Amino acid sequence: MAEFSQKQRKQSGSEGLGSVVDFLLANARLVLGVGGAAVLGIATLAVKRLIDRATSPPDEDDTKGDSWKELSLLRATSPQKPQPPPAAFSQPLAPGSPSPSVPVEPTPTHSPMTPKLSTVAPLCLTFQERLLAFERKHVITPEAHVTLVKQLTGDIALELQAYLRSKFPELPFGALVPGGPLYDGLQAGTAERVRLLAPLELEPGLWSLVPGVDTVAREPRCWAVRRTQLEFHPRGCSPWDRFLVGGYLSSRVLLELLRKALSASVNWPAIGSLLGCLIWPDVASEELLLKVQHECLEFTLAVLMVVPGASTDDRLLLAWPLEGLASNLWLQDLYPVETARLRALDDRDAGTRGRLLLLLCGVCRGHPALVRLGWSHLTQVVLHLGEEEVAWTEEALGERFLQALEFLVGSLEQASLPCHFNPSVNLLGNFREEEIDDIGYVLYSGLQVPESLF
Repeated sequence: MAEFSQKQRKQSGSEGLGSVVDFLLANARLVLGVGGAAVLGIATLAVKRLIDRATSPPDEDDTKGDSWKELSLLRATSPQKPQPPPAAFSQPLAPGSPSPSVPVEPTPTHSPMTPKLSTVAPLCLTFQERLLAFERKHVITPEAHVTLVKQLTGDIALELQAYLRSKFPELPFGALVPGGPLYDGLQAGTAERVRLLAPLELEPGLWSLVPGVDTVAREPRCWAVRRTQLEFHPRGCSPWDRFLVGGYLSSRVLLELLRKALSASVNWPAIGSLLGCLIWPDVASEELLLKVQHECLEFTLAVLMVVPGASTDDRLLLAWPLEGLASNLWLQDLYPVETARLRALDDRDAGTRGRLLLLLCGVCRGHPALVRLGWSHLTQVVLHLGEEEVAWTEEALGERFLQALEFLVGSLEQASLPCHFNPSVNLLGNFREEEIDDIGYVLYSGLQVPESLF
């Protein structure tokens, strides 16, 4: 009975409201026309529905099926939002600020429709575009820096050569030769390390080379320089005989001699003031390093004593601070053959292997964990990939970059990066397990989100 009375009241209320709607619509046709009456009717219907929902129980079935239809009807008849004006005629708005409301003027019924203005899509760079942007910003070395570093290095080389000839006139040092990635167009970013080669002029016929694997050190990276012809040319015939240890020319003894001279005997403040920069030896390093500070840049000059023409392919032997049984041996320098092979591969197909190497160097030098990967490690990675018959165009540079990361991760998982020219040499052999884990984690994470490395 209560339900019947409730429906009776609802029906009478609906009839009263319907008569009001009919009266309004009849007068609206006279004042607003057919189109205006239709809009007014739809709005009135929406108000009626809201009143019915407020007065009816929530579980009635007649309000469930028509709700999405009413919503679509209202959306279809609602006026379109005005498009924003072109960027040339409007001021940019802050991302969080609300846009001001613009009044919509009534348009004539016969006026031509204005075309819609397309909104500007947000800028979304691809990985290739981000990689090239990183190259422009962090990899390309300014030409002014290159010129200044070469000028300072050349001047320091002349001063140092004059000192060696006056300090050790009996030792035939050759002309000091600057070199390194900066001189071969393979420097990533600002110059940090420049090589200064000090060649030893050994007498032909008095010295021979012994592979490191044939010595007690069993070191495949090194060579021993043995004194020969002692029965015809006894000790003392060569000025280098004073550096012999067990019949071999000792790189360790020569390093100690030159380190003491560079640290204590050279007047670096006077030379620096003459050249317009500050120069001082790095006494904490076991290498022969000179720090150079100019008002525009800073770099390190590595003085390397070398035995040239050490093998048939003209590789160099460096006096390098080695440990253990290999401390008197000479480290084989692969830099000349690495750069020559890289250049030959790029010249063959106009490839981008050199650019890939620069990108890898730029990424690693800016990361505290990846900085342990030096120029030689990354060059070997590029050389391993460079032999494959794949595209080496600029369009494929991003793909080759990710391929290099995958190759590095695989090498770190096995703790093995064989030398391209001597597979028996593992370039990761001196890495600690913690260092391999840190580098591997960063590179693996970089494979998931490559942009995080930039």
